[in-house]
Amino acid sequence: MKVLYCTSESKPFAATGGLAEVAGSLPQSLRLRLIGCRVVMPLYQDIPQELRDNMKFITSLSVPVAWRRQYCGVFEAKVGGVIYYLIDNQYYFKRRGLYGHYDDAERFAFLSRAALEMLPYIDFRPDVIHCNDWQTALVPIYYSIFYANNDWYKGIKTIITIHNIQYQGKYGKELVEDVLGIPKSKTSILEYDDCINILKGAIECANRVTTVSPTYAQEILDPWFSHDLDSILKERQWKVQGILNGIDTESYDPENDSDIFAPYSSKDMKGKAENKKGLQERLSLEQNPDLPLIGMVTRMVSHKGLDLVKEIFDQLMCETNAQFVILGSGDWEYENFFKEMQNKYPGRVCSCFGFVPELSRKIYAGSDIFLMPSMSEPCGLSQMIALRYGSIPVVRETGGLKDSIQDSGNGEGNGFTFKSYNSADMLYALHRAIEGYSNKEGWEILMKRAMECDFSWGHSANQYIRLYRQLIKEDN
Repeated sequence: MKVLYCTSESKPFAATGGLAEVAGSLPQSLRLRLIGCRVVMPLYQDIPQELRDNMKFITSLSVPVAWRRQYCGVFEAKVGGVIYYLIDNQYYFKRRGLYGHYDDAERFAFLSRAALEMLPYIDFRPDVIHCNDWQTALVPIYYSIFYANNDWYKGIKTIITIHNIQYQGKYGKELVEDVLGIPKSKTSILEYDDCINILKGAIECANRVTTVSPTYAQEILDPWFSHDLDSILKERQWKVQGILNGIDTESYDPENDSDIFAPYSSKDMKGKAENKKGLQERLSLEQNPDLPLIGMVTRMVSHKGLDLVKEIFDQLMCETNAQFVILGSGDWEYENFFKEMQNKYPGRVCSCFGFVPELSRKIYAGSDIFLMPSMSEPCGLSQMIALRYGSIPVVRETGGLKDSIQDSGNGEGNGFTFKSYNSADMLYALHRAIEGYSNKEGWEILMKRAMECDFSWGHSANQYIRLYRQLIKEDN
């Protein structure tokens, strides 16, 4: 079986979020299961030179972008045995940053068309083309319009995975012909809510639609979560499936992580205390092993639940002896709040701003409790990483958080959960976690159970393989 995995970002080349984690891990896991998975993505300016040095030029071709044709260079790189094709066009990709440019619609239209056009040139005919988010959502649309009846391409199946339905690729209708190159007769595929919506078009054209957790697949049928796409998804509910993401358990391994203060495992957790001591020292927190340390590694935006944290923060500090550390960046409102809290509670609160990978791992390893009170969370990786490092998650029951964290109130779960998006409910869950922490023997049992949870990519990869095989068997 052959799979082409289309993505706008992937580790180790270029990353802004969870999609890059998935694109860097899932193809590797598929390959280990004898699936011929190759990846296509842009050759961004931001890709480090040391990675560029290991690429080799394969071919060049001319790619249609509406009424014009554009140069496309195809470079090849191998990571962990997986072949990556990096699409070169300096006009579109020799810029700082992956997204947020005025012509993103045209840039990713080029990527999507290039992903299809290059296939005969590289002599790779996939059984399935697996696309991700709106940036590659034009692939199934282009395939259905221009390639489905071509003898060389005929029979290829397409999948679109929605990592976050909030981002849909919405643009004015004037782009349909002149920028995207969609014939006027096919405009209805993209039209939605008085604009064009690229993700909506992919939902219509792809053979299957997947999301990054089973609960999120159900949530996006609800207007509260769907960002106005619920009616389209309900009409095509038969093709929607949720598959929970995994994490790279080799990278996130406290027994072999060079970024943390001391190694440890579920069989020997002595190093966990050393990591807490090291984190407290580095962040100028009171060095007391008995104080529960709550950690957050997050984008500082409202849907991550920071409004709830703001509402109860003083109460949490007054009613408990907990310490609190947060790492992230985002809206000024939240950054300013946590700066104030650090000044208000010296030795108990530390606010760190920016993206600091080694510090994030030290927080996973050094914290006792990991807080994720998200308003919505399609999958979430941080709660799985926290489990891996023995930091017990406190989460709201939404999306992948609900699918991965079960409340330990019955003595069998791996964290603490609350249902309503309500600060009082979150505070109660934190109180339960802090009370649990005071029972050292019980907490050690909970930590061991958390660290032994299996969120490796194996299970997820097997589900994708079953989906691929099911699609291939279906009549063309």
